[in-house]
Formats: sequence, C-alpha cells, structure tokens
Amino acid sequence: MRAAWYDRKGRAREVLEVGDLPDPEPGPGEVRIRTSASGINPGDVGKRWGLPGAPMPFPRVIPHSDGSGVIDAVGSGVDGQRVGQNVWCYGAQSYRPFGTAAEYCVVPDALAVRLPDDADTILLDQAACLGIAGITGYRALFADGPLDGLTALIYGAAGGVGSIATQMAVRDGARVIGVVRTPAQQDFVRGLGAHEVFLTSDPHLLADVRKAAPDGVNRIAEVDFAGHIEFNSKIVAVGATISSYYSSDARPHIPYWPLGFADTNLRLLGSDDFAPAVKAHAAAELTAALLDGGLRISISERLPLDRIATAHEHIERGGGGRVLLGL
Repeated sequence: MRAAWYDRKGRAREVLEVGDLPDPEPGPGEVRIRTSASGINPGDVGKRWGLPGAPMPFPRVIPHSDGSGVIDAVGSGVDGQRVGQNVWCYGAQSYRPFGTAAEYCVVPDALAVRLPDDADTILLDQAACLGIAGITGYRALFADGPLDGLTALIYGAAGGVGSIATQMAVRDGARVIGVVRTPAQQDFVRGLGAHEVFLTSDPHLLADVRKAAPDGVNRIAEVDFAGHIEFNSKIVAVGATISSYYSSDARPHIPYWPLGFADTNLRLLGSDDFAPAVKAHAAAELTAALLDGGLRISISERLPLDRIATAHEHIERGGGGRVLLGL
C-alpha cells in the first residue's frame, strides 16, 4: 500500500516519507478500512514534531488518528457483514503506531462508525474530520448534560474544535456566544448559527458578554485555560462548567473564591484518554448531526498523500479551515 510515515521526529519536510509498505491485516476484534480521506489535527503535527530529544513512541509512525473509507476486511470476532460498510474512524493512531495516512488502516471495530451506504465523497471527507476535534468539542459542552435553554461561550469558535462545538450547541438549543480573533472569523461563526460573536481584542469584551448573558454563562469551551480563567471567573453563572482542552501555562493561577462562590465545575480535557463509552456517545451524536445537516465542516484543502508535508505546514501556520489527505 501507499503510505506516509516518519521514523524520527522533526520538521515535516525533513522526516515525512511517502512510499510503499506492506498491507496491514486486521487482528482479532479489528477492521481494515480502505481509506478515502485522512483528517489532520494539530495533535498529529505535535506528535510528529515532539519535544527536543523525546523518544519515538514506536519505531515507525503512520500519522493521523481520523479518517474515513470502506471496510474491506475484518478480524476474528467481528461481524462479517461489516465488510463493504462506509465508515469514519477515530483513534487510529492513539497509542497505536499506524494511523490513517495510508491506503489502508486497521482500527478496533468499535472505532469504525458506520455511515450510510450511499455516502458520497463529500460526506466521507466531512466525516474524516470529526474525530479529535469533534469528540473534544462535544465533550467540552455536553459532559454535564444537554444545553437546551442554557448559554454557552466558545473560545476559538472558528477553529476545528470550536466550530464543531458551536454547531452542536446551536443544534441542541443553546444560546451561543463565540469569541474569535478576526472580523472574517466573526462572519464565519455567525454563519454557523452563533447568536453573538465578539473579538478577543475588543476592550469592551467583558461588558459585551455580560450584556449578552446577564444571568451568566452556563458552559464555557476553553482554548486557553490560563489565559482566560480570570475573565471567566467574572462571567460564570452559578453551577457553570468551564471545560478546557489547552492551557498556555501548565501551572495556572486560579481565582478560587469567585469560582467557588459560583459553584463552578472545572473540566480539563485530553481527548486521547476519554473513556471508551464517552467517545462512542460523542461519535454517535456527531454522526447524527452530520447526517441531519446540523453539522458541517469547513475544509480548506484536500491534498494528495504525497503532499502530506504541505498539509502539516498548513496546520503549523494556523491556516483557516480543515486540511485532509485524499487517498
């Protein structure tokens, strides 16, 4: 099979290789997917870059955890009727060496989520972007129950996680406030259904949020825990949840009493380590939203496998929209 891989960590053009590798075979409880699209996330780029001097987790890594395609073989213990099903998958390279940047990938049966038999390339591409960003965004807002009638604030609402979280919150009946960096992102997030969208640079941001949510914000999806915790302590409703999937400071200072008096819940998220049932529930909800039109992914580039280094560089630059590889 054609595949992309790296045998050492480093810059994309220095370590990523594309060539031929043996076709993988599914083991017990696994399925093999003939890959249609391989979704790329910042976490995939981070794994490839790594910390200076950090060891490789495996001698060789085929990157990317998310993807889509058609099941063409199954291992023992898996229903043979799965062969021929359109699916999207997540966790392909989560604590495993070989991900979706290849013509074939193998994942545990439970991580291959069925799509309609008539799924076209557009749907398969969209589904290939659901895994890391979608499950993280869903968990950030829904871990404490439905959002109908609540107010949700989503930082980085134009990004991969934030744009999915925004749409899922709107779909569930929340009043959604987005916070973004640029006016163009404001327009994009309004198009996703957000009720209010503010700029991070707005000197009146606190007053604007308080006006938009006079009773406080119930759920916050946070892209920088340390950077915003002081601000968030001033806008939370009683019983609010702040869920964060990144922090610019690994040991942030927390304004304890404002958060304590508001009975605030703090959730710190690491998507690779969510419980299997949590991931499965989120995957089912994301699939339902994709199929009913409540969720759409903005894909900026679809590149061939041999341009994987270009795709990784796009992620590193922070370019808008999702990038995937078509296989």
